[in-house]
Amino acid sequence: MSDVARPELNGSRSPEPGSPLRLARPEPGPPPVIPAVYRFVVNVTYLPVLASGMHLEVHGREHVPAPGTPLVVAANHVSGLDPFLVARALPPGRFLQFMAKKELFVPLVGDVIRAGGSFPVDRSGNDLGAVRTSLRILKAGGTVGIFPQGTRGGGELHGGAALIAAKGRAPILPAGISRDGKRWIVRFGEPISPRGGIKSVTAELGVALRELAVPVGRAY
Repeated sequence: MSDVARPELNGSRSPEPGSPLRLARPEPGPPPVIPAVYRFVVNVTYLPVLASGMHLEVHGREHVPAPGTPLVVAANHVSGLDPFLVARALPPGRFLQFMAKKELFVPLVGDVIRAGGSFPVDRSGNDLGAVRTSLRILKAGGTVGIFPQGTRGGGELHGGAALIAAKGRAPILPAGISRDGKRWIVRFGEPISPRGGIKSVTAELGVALRELAVPVGRAY
């Protein structure tokens, strides 16, 4: 018998009779989005805006790429309403799946957040699981939402958005959030290419967010 015909000489062995076959685990898919729950959450979280006599203005929707293509949305962080305002501001067909701090994933509340497609991130360190989840969403042509500041009103931007965009081969859509009188304002800027290095892309994103976070009609 030739060496080719003898599997034990080629680094593999035939399974013993009666032994179970070991199948490779399939790669997990992205977190699912239940559209009805997503829309319900976006609408319910808009009620406090209406109750306070405010409204949402959206500028720059023409910069949002067509649905079905991978996209990272990076926004500044000023309030607890931010994820829902950005989700509401996006054109129909884009389901925004945010990295949300793991502390929010408590019973009931966490179930609703997951049903809307968002997923937990541990902000105390480099959460590789959250990064992998983001990449699965992008691979499926989805939309990942990130606050590069990490916390509300944070100063220096972290490089996570640029890293995920580079690995997922997705552009970064900067979204500036601001409040001016009775207006909540979301301004989308031109997409930023993920190529060019993490530091360079993060710096470009920082400049864009500072400009977009100024309410329309005010000087920079």
